[in-house]
Amino acid sequence: MARERTLVLCVDRDDDLGFKARIDSPIVGRDACLHAATALGLSDPEDSDVNAIFETIKLYDELAGRGEEVAVAVICGDHMNLLEGDRRVASSLDAILVETGSNSCILVTDGAEDEHVLPIIQSRVPVSSVRRVVVNQMPNLEGTYYILKRLLDDPKVSRLVLVPLGLAMLLYAAGYLLGYPEGATIVVVGVIGIYLLFKGMGVDEIFGYFISSLRASLHGGRFTFVSYITAILLSILGIVLGLISLLDYYTPSGIFFQILAFIYGAIAWFTAAGLVASGGK
Repeated sequence: MARERTLVLCVDRDDDLGFKARIDSPIVGRDACLHAATALGLSDPEDSDVNAIFETIKLYDELAGRGEEVAVAVICGDHMNLLEGDRRVASSLDAILVETGSNSCILVTDGAEDEHVLPIIQSRVPVSSVRRVVVNQMPNLEGTYYILKRLLDDPKVSRLVLVPLGLAMLLYAAGYLLGYPEGATIVVVGVIGIYLLFKGMGVDEIFGYFISSLRASLHGGRFTFVSYITAILLSILGIVLGLISLLDYYTPSGIFFQILAFIYGAIAWFTAAGLVASGGK
């Protein structure tokens, strides 16, 4: 029976190593992981992934000191697209398992987001332990403000928070400008509700895959690119005309009639967008 060889693995799902420190993954070996942690620490000393990588190295040293067969590695996802990032994690892990010959894994993460890749890892190698690294600190008002500022400076977080908030405020102001304050409130609440449903159901990741396919079709010079762009324009036009229809036929009778008014103005354009997108494949 083959001797067990353990892989101590750190996962950086949002690829802070690549985004901040410009280090490509996967990273295999103690010296390479130590270099990556140092580079990330110098580029952003407050990033929790620094502590996770150092914990990974520490655990590797402990197991190696006991004479166990052990390897250490860090793999990253994608900073802007979690769907593509998870695929990258899977392919990187496959390559590392072949390179190191590991047949078990200890996962080290800095929080719940990185632990979302646990099913991907378990589908390829048995996971014997999960170690979550928590940084001890004393929070205060100034620290909370600074953390929020740092989060909003992150392009990924600002895109998820500031863009929907700005769109909602713009729609609200447009409703007041057109003399429909009640309709403006309904539209804003509806847009926020759709956004939350999209996030909760993972539609945003599907849309990210659609954008990746769109870029691939552009590089390939296929007709698909033209059809996708046309479908996007038709969908945007459908949303605009749906909102105009909602304001034109606004009635305080209830939300059901307002939804019907939106569908009445948008359904033809959404149908056309779907047909164009399907025809371009």
